[in-house]
Amino acid sequence: MEQTRPYNIPKRLIYEAYKRVKANKGSGGVDKQSLKDFEEDLTNNLYKLWNRMSSGSYFPQPVKRVEIPKADGGTRPLGIPTVADRIAQMAVKMEIEPELEQHFHPDSYGYRPNKSAHQALEQVRARSWQRAWVLDMDIKGFFDAIGHDLLMRAIEKHVKESWQRLYIRRWLQAPVQHPDGRIEQRTQGTPQGGVISPLLANLFLHYSFDIWVGKHWKGIQFERYADDIVCHCRTEQEAVELQTVLTERFKQCGLELHPEKTKIIYCKSWKHKADYARISFDFLGFTFRPRLIKTRQGKQLVCFLPAISQKAAKRIRTEINGWTWLKWQQGDIKDIIRFSQSKLRGWMEYYGRFGRGAIANVLFHFDMKLSRWAKRKYKKLKTLIQAAKRVNFFRRRNRKLLAHWNRVCA
Repeated sequence: MEQTRPYNIPKRLIYEAYKRVKANKGSGGVDKQSLKDFEEDLTNNLYKLWNRMSSGSYFPQPVKRVEIPKADGGTRPLGIPTVADRIAQMAVKMEIEPELEQHFHPDSYGYRPNKSAHQALEQVRARSWQRAWVLDMDIKGFFDAIGHDLLMRAIEKHVKESWQRLYIRRWLQAPVQHPDGRIEQRTQGTPQGGVISPLLANLFLHYSFDIWVGKHWKGIQFERYADDIVCHCRTEQEAVELQTVLTERFKQCGLELHPEKTKIIYCKSWKHKADYARISFDFLGFTFRPRLIKTRQGKQLVCFLPAISQKAAKRIRTEINGWTWLKWQQGDIKDIIRFSQSKLRGWMEYYGRFGRGAIANVLFHFDMKLSRWAKRKYKKLKTLIQAAKRVNFFRRRNRKLLAHWNRVCA
């Protein structure tokens, strides 16, 4: 007869959580165990995890710290849990997310089911036409600054199962292991990279910002994608006052608005650039600014519109440069197409939603690299111009091969 356990956790939940973690892929944690390694003894590993969670003896391992380069030259710290800890976090996330979703604000878009970055961008575009001023906010080191006590108060309010609350607290308190092996104890923050971290971050900002601003600053429209927040104001004075009030509000919640990256922007298209210091802002990889467009009737208008940002464009060009072009000299163009198809399609699908011509121009960098590859591979192509003509000829005959070849510029 199987021993009674204090927590009634369905075995099926752990298996479903494993399937979602597998679909998300990801690298190993501090134990260096990959998903493939975990699956070598899958049944036993899942049973052990379920048994530990059901008995209350489950404790997460330290989180592996990884530094990811940012476009501005800095780094973003990620915390990578082990495979078993990711499955455990996914199990709790699957249980509590439906309840939390009933309370979250409709203008919160990040990491939520049936919400997307494109929806947030569309709303920003529409509201920027309606209201002249934007407060573009950047929270300094948000994920590492979340206060555990405030977060747990929100958890206690919404999460009813004691085992879920217990393990959320343990994940928050799990130490960080740095690349040099040093172990750092944590008293605040939830590691960016954890399965459950985006949900916890949304819950924290739901109370510290979404609900609060609705109660204390009536009429303000905003879009929030995790910790990226844009507020729409009617006047410059309203934007200045809102920034002052929110600076104090975030301070009360243990957060800090970045003094240099938090900006007030004028959004109307017909004013001359010299009239205002800031007339553009970045949001989710797009730059919103006045742009000259041509209507179907042939008229030219200036409209406040988004298109891929310079940072995102630079990141794409850098990634393309880093591909194995020299190695491909020994192969065929089919190898390049196979490798690049999904990446180019992904960029076109995301950035092509607004300013399709702008991302197509960025991806022209791929065509230039392809021309240089052709010049090195085929000796009869003496100049880069000859190689570019050969690539253009190939492109015209194979427009459906790559997403930016098969397009109509917007």
